[in-house]
Amino acid sequence: MNSRTILATLTFLFATFLTWQLRWVLLVVFGAIVIAVGFDVLIKKIQSFIHIGRELSLAIVLTLLISGGLIMYIFLAPELVNQTKDLETLAPNLLDKLKSILDSELKLLNLQDSISEILSWDRIQPIGNQLLGFAGGAANIIFQFLLTILLAILLVLDPNSHRKILISITPKSKRKTITELLDQCRNALGGWLTGMTISAASVFLLTWAGLVFLKVPLALLSALICGILTFVPTIGPSTASLLPLGVSLLISPSLMIQVLILRLAIQNLEAFLLTPLLLRKTVNLLPTVALTSQLSLGVLLGLPGVLIALPLAVVLQVGMQKILVKEVMDRW
Repeated sequence: MNSRTILATLTFLFATFLTWQLRWVLLVVFGAIVIAVGFDVLIKKIQSFIHIGRELSLAIVLTLLISGGLIMYIFLAPELVNQTKDLETLAPNLLDKLKSILDSELKLLNLQDSISEILSWDRIQPIGNQLLGFAGGAANIIFQFLLTILLAILLVLDPNSHRKILISITPKSKRKTITELLDQCRNALGGWLTGMTISAASVFLLTWAGLVFLKVPLALLSALICGILTFVPTIGPSTASLLPLGVSLLISPSLMIQVLILRLAIQNLEAFLLTPLLLRKTVNLLPTVALTSQLSLGVLLGLPGVLIALPLAVVLQVGMQKILVKEVMDRW
């Protein structure tokens, strides 16, 4: 090995170590970029109707978002609080119901003996209290979220200056390629955010309406969880379905079957019709790519890693197509 190879190896190792040490800073920065792109999409929509400056457009966007959030809080928060309290009451009943089902099936007696301790509410409740205590005392998470929002606002106020910084630190011969790459990443990320937001809202409304029609308890809470977890494809919708299925099981097995059919219909509508239709002009991730990215970043960064996995995969997919495939592999 010559000195240049050794220096390059040491530089790569140092950069990797530095990146790992600053992973939470990079997480906040990338989260701010994703939110800034979302703001920018709304700003462009407003400017297409009204010819006003970016600062005023951003003020309108923030006002609309805050107003919409307050309206939803006023109308939905009391019901969500009541349903959350009801969930705490229904959870022990659900565990007892599952135990009774296991007891009634001879083939499941051994299984019932092995998991009876796990299904004990006395064992589960302390874990839930620990999780709630952790969530309630997570001031650091709230601070990081507020910092992310502030950074996103600063980025979206003057995106061109930040673009110029990224472009200026690249070799002159590659600046045109980097400019095109940034434009493609912005378009792909903005399209993905728009499509997934519409898809999540549709899942929330359809699930809420369906559960109300079937007279399933905790309909609003269940629908809200289903809508939010739509942003976590592959594993999110299936996980979200556990709550309405469990609650409906308390009433009757036939109602649980109806809820299962409802959720399967909505999931297939969202996965095979709505999402491909909304994302036809942008990056549509393969399920294997989505799941692998979620598992990888989930192991490395926990829940925040799962949340940013898909937007990061969108950006990386565009970058690999533009740089690795066209600039390297095609020429090779």
